[in-house]
Amino acid sequence: MSEQESRQQLLVTSRRLVELGLNRGTAGNASVRHGEALLITPSALPVAEMTADSMVRMDLEGKVLQGGKPSSEWRFHRDIFVARPEIGAVLHMHSTFATTIACLGRDVPAVHYHIAIAGGDSIRCTPYTIFGEQNLSDLALEALHDRKACLLGNHGMIALGKNLADALSVAQEVEYLCEIYWRTLQAGTPQILTAQQMHAVKEKFVEYKKRS
Repeated sequence: MSEQESRQQLLVTSRRLVELGLNRGTAGNASVRHGEALLITPSALPVAEMTADSMVRMDLEGKVLQGGKPSSEWRFHRDIFVARPEIGAVLHMHSTFATTIACLGRDVPAVHYHIAIAGGDSIRCTPYTIFGEQNLSDLALEALHDRKACLLGNHGMIALGKNLADALSVAQEVEYLCEIYWRTLQAGTPQILTAQQMHAVKEKFVEYKKRS
């Protein structure tokens, strides 16, 4: 895929996040791996004003190669790409239900078997730390160990994927799971699936992937 095609896909995905209500205004950011570099959305620019040329190209050392000022959260995007070579796209959102659970400082437990889509028996939530700093990236990497999503305490959500479409699918699923968890907490005490039950789910998911 050419760089211009990657830029266009990043723009389309950023717009889609707003259309789906997963982001609004200048909140959130997105990036895609491109060779030995990454393309990331710019800082403080509403999605409605972005173009493909607005995307900032950076190397994996954090140096801007082309474009203006990258998102203030560029550190965790860069660090995820360095630590997780299988990941091709990173999305960060301030979506309503994920952020609600993050503001409670809670992990999302196995309240629904689709939790396995994020890679484990839970979706971890980091402690709160200020945005745009290395400590947030360090906490996010820890929470994302063996996972494709995490919550950032009092902040929002990160979703990962092999490409932008995959990351968007994970983001939508995590937001739905956070809504389910929030609603079950309002209704009573949710029944949490056991480790054994979740292990069986993950094995079944592997079987489905082999067939597809």
